[in-house]
Amino acid sequence: QVQLVESGGGLVQAGGSLRLSCAASGRTFSNYAMGWFRQAPGKEREFVAAINWSGHVLHYAGSVNGRFTISRDNAKNTVYLQMNSLKPEDTAVYYCAALRGTAIRVGANEYDYWGQGTQVTVSS
Repeated sequence: QVQLVESGGGLVQAGGSLRLSCAASGRTFSNYAMGWFRQAPGKEREFVAAINWSGHVLHYAGSVNGRFTISRDNAKNTVYLQMNSLKPEDTAVYYCAALRGTAIRVGANEYDYWGQGTQVTVSS
């Protein structure tokens, strides 16, 4: 079992930045690929970014590529999502998720563990 706790969400103006953190506990963190997803009201949960166990393989959704950066610190059992140049359409609840194994995936149903989510609101 892996427990995931997100933090760092909040209200920010368009063009601003936020850094989300996701602290993991319960299993060997480096055995898991990690992903960030988001869900806006009335919409399906969508992939944002993923990172493999070593941090050397990254993948981003087209809508955030160039603005968001995913990273991880295996010594701290934490994955981060640095979000720059935020837009109102980035407003959503952001979730981190853990996937057993070394490969990264973009499908939400492929992930094994989820955090409770943190709200990000971008005002125009």
